[in-house]
Amino acid sequence: MRRKASLILLALAVFFAALSPLLRWYAFPRLAKIPAHQYQDMVLEAKDATLLDYGTMRAKKVPKVSIVQTLRGNVEASEKIEKTEGRDVVVWDGLSYVQGPDGKMVSKIPERYIFDAHTQEPVNATGEMVDGDPVERQGIEFKWPFLTEKRDYEYFDAQARITAPIHYQGTQNFRGVEVYYFEQTIPWTKVPFPETMPVAGITPESVAKTGTTRWYSTVRKFWIEPLTGAPVYGEEIHKEELRGGTLLGGRDKVTAFAGHVKMREDYIEHTVDLVKSNRTLVLLLTSYLPWGFLALGLLLLSLSLYLEARSRHPGDPAPAETTQAEPVSA
Repeated sequence: MRRKASLILLALAVFFAALSPLLRWYAFPRLAKIPAHQYQDMVLEAKDATLLDYGTMRAKKVPKVSIVQTLRGNVEASEKIEKTEGRDVVVWDGLSYVQGPDGKMVSKIPERYIFDAHTQEPVNATGEMVDGDPVERQGIEFKWPFLTEKRDYEYFDAQARITAPIHYQGTQNFRGVEVYYFEQTIPWTKVPFPETMPVAGITPESVAKTGTTRWYSTVRKFWIEPLTGAPVYGEEIHKEELRGGTLLGGRDKVTAFAGHVKMREDYIEHTVDLVKSNRTLVLLLTSYLPWGFLALGLLLLSLSLYLEARSRHPGDPAPAETTQAEPVSA
């Protein structure tokens, strides 16, 4: 009976020991993915910013500029792309809407971002665009991969339509969460005017005829929770200028926007709470369950060996053997 029990325990030990690496290295990469229907929004603010007054074409100080960023999962589009790509794909339709202190629109830039649901690598498919311009992204945007590493990544800049390194700068603690800090600098770069201009009747084409160009520079900062790859906080030191042409009345350049853009406090709290919750789920698949199954397998193996040893050395003494007397002949 003990030997039978030890064999059952041995089989269970082998099962859980084999399940441990399978869960971590096989199941997790397939189970961890971004849902196709995900929706999220975020509000950022630049206080004491500089903003161009298009009425006078002069830069002025304003108390606040707000940027509302939304990302909406397009399930129908992702399903179409998945049929041709043969993998799980997420399509995010994003919008960056900038408004001044009076609530009026300063700019709005839509974009479509297509990426692999598991690795967050970009998927170059039909429909990928920024403000109506077709693009082929190289590098990540918005979301870092699960199990982010301490290294530099390639990050896509939607304003300049270019990919540039974003550098790992160290590990920090952000409101009780261990995060990796990344920073990217985009030097002054000539960029297109938004398709939707803040003044009625003015179009990018009409501005181009004046010879005036738009330039942009930023220092982008992200604090990333490494297990989920989710940004818990972000900032940008953002600058835009109009340069040359007859639109500026003989001036070389004028500041269109300059400000230190930061996440609004209520969105920071919501993001940190959400990341902490998702972090627990990732830990369950990458650490808690694999190590738990391995420990359980070792425990079952020990019990199996113990019962096997007991079956070979029973505690009760063996009964004494009786010797049969030999017959005596006459």
